[in-house]
Parts: sequence; C-alpha cells; structure tokens
Amino acid sequence: MARVKVRSLGQRPVRCRQRPGARRARLTALCLSRPRRLSVCAVLRVDADLRWMRAGSVMRKVKSRTWKKQRYFRLQDDCATIWYKSEKAGNAHCTFSISDVETVREGHQSEVLLSIADEFPPDRCFTLVFRGRRGNLDLVAESAEEAQSWVRGMRKLIENLESMGEQEKLDQWICDWFKKADKNGDGRMNFKEVQDLLKMMNMDMNEHHAMRLFTLADKSESGTLEDDEFVLFYKLLTERPEVRRLFQQHSSDGHTLSLWDLEVFLREGQLEQENLREHAAELVLCYEPSDTAKTRQAMTIDGFLMYLGSPEGSVFNPSRKQLYQDMRQPLCHYFICSSHNTYLMENQLRGHSSVEGYIRALSRGCRCVEVDCWDGPNGEPIVYHGYTLTSKILFKDVVSVMGQYAFKASQYPVILSMENHCSVEQQRVLAHHLTCILGDKLLQNALEGRSVSGGLPSPEDLKGKILLKGKKIGGLGASVSAVGEDSPVGDVSEEDERLEMEEENHHDDTLRRKAKSSNERLSKELSDCVVYCKSVRFSSFKHARIHSKFYEISSFTEFKAKKHMKEAGADFVHHNSRQLTRIYPSGFRTDSSNFNPQEMWSVGCQIVALNFQTAGVEMDLNDGLFGQNGRCGYVLKPLFMRSAEKQFDPEHPQMLDRSGPLTLTIQVISGQQLPKVNQKEGSIVDPLVRVELHGVPLDQAKLETHHIENNGFNPIWDETLKFTVHVPELALVRFVVEDYDKTSKNDFVGQFTLPFSCIQQGYRHIHLLSKDGTKIPPSSLFVHIRITQRT
Repeated sequence: MARVKVRSLGQRPVRCRQRPGARRARLTALCLSRPRRLSVCAVLRVDADLRWMRAGSVMRKVKSRTWKKQRYFRLQDDCATIWYKSEKAGNAHCTFSISDVETVREGHQSEVLLSIADEFPPDRCFTLVFRGRRGNLDLVAESAEEAQSWVRGMRKLIENLESMGEQEKLDQWICDWFKKADKNGDGRMNFKEVQDLLKMMNMDMNEHHAMRLFTLADKSESGTLEDDEFVLFYKLLTERPEVRRLFQQHSSDGHTLSLWDLEVFLREGQLEQENLREHAAELVLCYEPSDTAKTRQAMTIDGFLMYLGSPEGSVFNPSRKQLYQDMRQPLCHYFICSSHNTYLMENQLRGHSSVEGYIRALSRGCRCVEVDCWDGPNGEPIVYHGYTLTSKILFKDVVSVMGQYAFKASQYPVILSMENHCSVEQQRVLAHHLTCILGDKLLQNALEGRSVSGGLPSPEDLKGKILLKGKKIGGLGASVSAVGEDSPVGDVSEEDERLEMEEENHHDDTLRRKAKSSNERLSKELSDCVVYCKSVRFSSFKHARIHSKFYEISSFTEFKAKKHMKEAGADFVHHNSRQLTRIYPSGFRTDSSNFNPQEMWSVGCQIVALNFQTAGVEMDLNDGLFGQNGRCGYVLKPLFMRSAEKQFDPEHPQMLDRSGPLTLTIQVISGQQLPKVNQKEGSIVDPLVRVELHGVPLDQAKLETHHIENNGFNPIWDETLKFTVHVPELALVRFVVEDYDKTSKNDFVGQFTLPFSCIQQGYRHIHLLSKDGTKIPPSSLFVHIRITQRT
C-alpha cells in the first residue's frame, strides 16, 4: 500500500496510509508527495472544522437587504475548492477556489451584512473577500457554531495555501489540471485525454513528442497513465532544460553542485560579491531535499530548482520587501500611497459608492483616502460624487470603517482627504463623528515638543494616527486657542476639486470667478480637526516660497500639475521638498481611468491619488513602487528630492552630480505555465515579453522579444534587451507578457512591476500577476539581469 509524506494543518509532516481503491485521491496525493503539502485524507481525519465543511451546509447568500437566497455549500475532496448550488436550480452549480479568497471577515463587516444587522446576529454572519476586484460573498449560517467552523476552516486553508513554496504551487496547479482533463473521473488518463490536457495547459505539443512522453511514463504498458505513472509524466512534462544546462555548466561532476561550484555560480551567475562560502552553505541547508546530498554539502538539480523558484531566487530583493527605510523624515519627504474618490467602486457618474472601497484601499496599504461630504437627510452627512448619479453612503459608516481598518496593513499615519460641501450645521456632525468614533486615533493637536514652525512630523512620530486634510480657520495654533467660543464659524478661502475641474474645462466663467473670489463658512469644530494638512489654494511657486506654511497642502488636477512640470520642473521639486502636494485625476476621466503617476513622482509629488478600482499599467506602477518597504504605504524620496539646496529637474537629469548612466541588461530566457487568455477549446497563447522602463522622460523606454507560437506552457525566447538608466532612484521596471495577435491588439497575459532599486541581479524568476494585481501561480518568467556602469 502506498505511503506518502503529508502535512496536517499547523503540524509537522506525518505519514498517512491511503485508502485502497480511491484512485483519484491517491493520484492527487502522489502529485503532492514530493513537497511538504496539505494531505486531504490527513486533514479530513484530524480537523473537525474541515470535516464540517466537507459535509456541507445550507447558508443564506446575501446580496442586499431584500435579496437573501439559500445555497448549499461544501468543501470538495481536494480541500482546495468550494462547491455550491441553489436548492431549486436542479443540476446547476458553481465552484470557486480557496486560492481566490484573500481573507475572511467575521460578523457584520460588510456593507451588505450591516444592512441586515437587525435580522441576523453577527455570530452567524461572515464575508469571503476575493482577491482583485471580484465582489464579496456575504453569508449567514444557520447557527453560530456552523459559522465559526466555516470561518476557522477557511482561514486554515488560506493559511496553508499562502505557506506553499513555488514548487508546491506548481504541483497543485498540475493536479488541478489533471482533474479537469480526467473527464470520466476514473483516475486514469488515455492518450486522447493527455492531448486535451496539454491544450488546456496552454501547450501545443506535436503528437509524436507527446506520444514519446506518454510511452516513457506508461511503465505498465496499459495504454493509460495512473498513479505514479502520471507523476512520472508530470515530471517529464515540467523538465526545465534551460535550468538543467545552467546547472551542468557549473557542476564539476555533472550531477551535483559542490560548495565550490555554488560559490562560482553565486559570483559569476548571481553577480554576488560578499560571504559567498557562507551563502552557498546556507542554500544547501535551506533548499536541498536530499539528506545524502546535504551530508556531502552538495546541491542536486531539485535543490537548485527550489532555490531559483524561492523568494531568494526572485527578481525582487527580499531585503527590500521588509521595512528598511528611515521613517523619521518629515512627511513631505515620502511618496504616499493614495486613493482618489475612494468610496467609488466603479465609474465617476453612475458608479456604486461603498465603504468596501475604503476597506480594500486600506488593506492594500493605501495611506491617503478621499471622502466627499454633502448634507444628507435626518441631519446625517452623506458621501457621494456630487452632482452625479452615484449612490450615497453615510459619512459615519466611512469613519467607522476607517477606525477598524486604518492600521491593519500598516501602522503609519493615514490622511483622510475631505472635500467638504456641508452646511455649518452638518459640519458639526462631521466633527462629532470624527472625534467620537475615531477617538485618540484622530490627531487633533500638534505633537507635544514640536514648535508650530518646526516642520512636518515624521511617519514614525504619527504612527497610529489619522490626519484630516481639509480647510482650516487660521494657522496651526488656531486649533488650540485662536478661535473663541463666541466665533462658532469662520471664513476660509475656497479649495474645491469640482471648481478646479470646471476651470480645467474652460466652459463656465461664472464658476471660475467664484473659485477665485468666494469664501466658505466653516465650523470651528471641523476646523479644529485639521492640524498638519490645511488645504490652501495654490497661487505660484514664488508665492508659496515666501508665504506658505509647512502644514499647508495644495491640490492640483493632473493637467495643472503637468503644466507646472513643463514650465518649472525644478521649482516643483523644491516646493515638494518643503510641503505636501496632492494630484488627482482630471474631471474628464468619468470612466475612472488613471493618469501616469510616474510623471508626478518625478517632481516629488507625494500624494498621487489614483482610482484604485481601475486596473491597468498605472495601478501596476503604483503597486510596484509601494511593494517595497514592508508595503507600509510610505517610500522615502531620493536625497536629491529632499534637499532644499539641490536643484533637480526631471527634464534635465544630466545636471545631477554623478558618474554617468547605468546599463540594464535583461536576458529573457523562458516562461513557465502562462495562463490562457482565450478559454475557447484549442486556443493557445503566442506569448511575447515586453520590458518597460518608467522614470524621468529621458529614461522612458520599451523593448520586446519575438513571439513564440502556440506555447504558453514552457516558451523559450533567449533574447537580450538593453536599457540606459539615468536616474535609477526614480525608475520602475515592468515586465509584461502578451498574447501576440497579428490582426488586432495583443491580449494581456500577466505582468510584474518593481522599483529599479529593488532588482536582484543574476538568474531570477519573475512571478507574474494578473491584470488586477493578484498572483497567478505558477506562472513566471526566467531571466538573467546585469546592471553595469555605462562607459
């Protein structure tokens, strides 16, 4: 009887005896036996929560206060898929993968479940939050015990998946495909099913080669593959000839890498220079699966593959993923991850408004969110995009969500950018909700020990604090004593995004005159909530240099910002070394599209607000920049952008005092298990790789490989692309895979974006992300990267 290594949730590897006759279950276990992977049989035997999920539950699926339908949910045998169906839908059913679920929320922690809080207690409610931009699944169980079993079980399964290595993800991927290809469910695969499997996996292998692999694996000569025969076929299929060649080039005996061989590889292949012997020994200890090889201090091809597929073998330097930057600089010295009209889930005219927008943005590390406040019924301010058909939500619900989620992803300060259109009466309600709901989290006074003229505090100083950005009566000290109780309201100059947009449109002279001349009434209570982010209207860089205070912040539409960049780039950079600046999308972007944030970062603008709900290259750049430094939402600007003495102009980077530009050389070697774009039967991608350099204008460049016909499973390009980089501190590199189409626009397959400063040289894997920024394991690129001084 077969015995395989398995791992129970939260336990060390154990050994499990498989049940005879369960061919498909045995095959799955065999697929997963090489890495330390979750065993279906072990988990179902020892974990009560997963047994409950496996038995199934009838729960209410809730979409709104009036839409609540019963559905039958159960965990499938693979412990990786949830199956559900309507009791009235006959044979119709749906499934989703555990890997699609990002997190589980307990209780009334969604807008939908909050709306039915009076009907169902929180201990029976939970929410499955999916990755990317897919909507949540809100569920109500029949009992609190049942809800808890599902919540605990889902969290265990998610944790187990997240702890997988790249090889484990590959094994899971291949087993998932096997189950799809085994149409009759007998646990065997004939040659026709193998051919179908190859096409499903994005591979157009010629029949002769496919039959050769099939015959090699069919040790029983039965004409079908089962059990370990399929495992052998899988190993033959996933052979990496380009990695084996690299391994053999550095192996003294052709079979293993000795410590000396590994040292040479680290120096010549990975371009490392320090502690090579110690690092080589650590690699063997960490990644080599063979105890015999470990005893000899050697690495086999399996260990070599595990190293190259690990985070240490990734293109993104693992040390830069941790919090590594100085967090004690003034706020204006950081780029700050920022969202525009955060409450909107769709477009700017008819889109749905939801507190979910804030939850998702804050969970992604966003540190500046926006709220548009208007007078609402029953004295309660509402949030929506004014003068449009977008739906409305309560301001107090937004503040409540801020209190719950502001510091889950990062402890560094959150800026709440408020556009206030409320009457004085409802402004007092705004202030009441901010102070009562947020409590000590809301910064209401200047920090003790800091002078009112001493400059902005640092992210470290403001840990755990929410800062309100808005209009304010008087200066920084006014929040304490300057406005007396006999002056309940004050006049402030107008700074209104809507009016800025009207100016931009150049079609309403009345509104433009109003924007330049009108004052607005502001309640003292709301004014006192603003400390270090007083919104002021921008006049000119010269005026700001003479008159502006360090705690003042101005906002620009993208077009105004571009105008200032072209006319006075160096002045813009200097302005941003002393004060905060916020950039937001043009009013013309009613579809919630985004502008290129890189242009704004190149002049030091800190708060570059994007529509987080819209996927695309702009959000890829944003995620790429803020993927470093612990994903805390703050990235320290380069020194030449923080110093008041230095004059940096992104249009003329040659003026920087440095030895010269760098050359970035990227050898695009191969791709692995690329996702299918067109799900039609027989459709296979023709992949090409484009590498994009984003930075100052002189550094902008794009180069691409040729396309490979009909192979998304293991394409080989082996092409070299070269780039010149003048300002590496501001550069981002984006790797894009597309499906070539000679008659129309290429289709997107996957991408990965990272700061130039976070690149690891040498032979590296690039683990691709989907269009909405979620992982798509085991899809990757294999490259070699070298950075040299240009001569």
